[in-house]
Amino acid sequence: QVQLVESGGGLVQAGGSLRLSCAASGSFFRANAMAWYRQAPGKQREPVASITSGGSTNYGESVKGRFSISRDNAKNTVYLQMNSLKPEDTAVYYCYLDLIGYTGGRRDYWGQGIQVTVSS
Repeated sequence: QVQLVESGGGLVQAGGSLRLSCAASGSFFRANAMAWYRQAPGKQREPVASITSGGSTNYGESVKGRFSISRDNAKNTVYLQMNSLKPEDTAVYYCYLDLIGYTGGRRDYWGQGIQVTVSS
């Protein structure tokens, strides 16, 4: 069984920073791709940032230059450093991990979601 535990969300003023973490635990061989998504009220879930096992990153247009995704493979953890936060960044943030099992199979896992609220 695999668990993803997110932390680091909360309330921050516009222009402030937050750092989200998502740690995976359980029985798996290694993590492949890792990513963060977000969903604002009344909107569809959208990709925020992703990072491959090799460290290549991609960002949504609205967060480029402000957010940074990173990973610690030894800890099976993905991070999202969010700077210069704007009220429109307010959403529930979800981590996503593509995990590889000991038999080679792959499976997607989602975190429980963590609230980020940016006040103006």
